[in-house]
Amino acid sequence: MSKPLQDHICESRLFERLYKKHSKNLHDFLYYKFGEHLNPQDKMQEAFIKLWQNCSKVSPDKAKSYLFTTANNLMLNAVAHQKVVLKYNKQPQKFSTNETPEFVLEEKEYHKKLQDAISNLSDAQRVAFLMNRVEGKRFKEIAELLDISVKAVEKRIYGALKKLRLEIEEL
Repeated sequence: MSKPLQDHICESRLFERLYKKHSKNLHDFLYYKFGEHLNPQDKMQEAFIKLWQNCSKVSPDKAKSYLFTTANNLMLNAVAHQKVVLKYNKQPQKFSTNETPEFVLEEKEYHKKLQDAISNLSDAQRVAFLMNRVEGKRFKEIAELLDISVKAVEKRIYGALKKLRLEIEEL
């Protein structure tokens, strides 16, 4: 029995020869076994990538076996994933809500009123109010950003809340 010249396939010329020798056969094997819908070309390429990543661990005489086993496992993983996707798609999806159409309409109208009321605030009140309520900033952070006192921020926000309550209650 002759001893192999190399104990791994990390040399690019050797790897290229392996690719040229086995790529078509590997692709055909995957195509015949699993069909076109799982993209055997991609799985063949992935198998060669894994072989290159593990080139120091695989001897040249075991490379073909490694490629075919890896590619087969990649395809089996794709089949298993596809089964999970199909199982999930078969489950009935909940598209209904417990909200009545009247409630949804009222909610939209209220949202419009709120937006109008916010736009009627003074610029100073609107900025402070939105920074506090939308962005979640504390009074101290707002004061530092706007270069005003914390008391001024409090006054702007409480003034905005008072105006908003009045305008929304009127409507």
